[in-house]
Amino acid sequence: MEFLQHNWYWAALAAASGTWLMVELVRSRGDDTQLSPVEATLLVNREDAIVIDVREQGEYAQGHIPNARHIPAGEIERRGKEMEKWKDHPVILCCTTGARSNSAAGALRKAGFNRIYNLRGGMMEWQKAGQPVSRKRK
Repeated sequence: MEFLQHNWYWAALAAASGTWLMVELVRSRGDDTQLSPVEATLLVNREDAIVIDVREQGEYAQGHIPNARHIPAGEIERRGKEMEKWKDHPVILCCTTGARSNSAAGALRKAGFNRIYNLRGGMMEWQKAGQPVSRKRK
């Protein structure tokens, strides 16, 4: 008890971060369009999912998911015709953290794409999970 009295700020920080983690866990549980790196790999291997990297050219060149196609987020709508052939195919979008790809996923859903997924945590989570990274152009 004495420890908590002298270190109350650490206990408060631990409680706050634990609460934040629980809220995030509960919030993302019902969304089956957000994939972990392992789930994304399984979808690629089992259903031949297409991976689209929506980062800018410099980010893509630094390393991307092997065989990922590069279509920057700002070009998604303009290049819609090019992607028509994937409309009923599983498509996984990724960026650095998952934010840009989540927005791009919304645009593709509005365009009538049926099986759009977002790589939760983006390339940061992909690399943290020890998944392979390529520097080859696709």
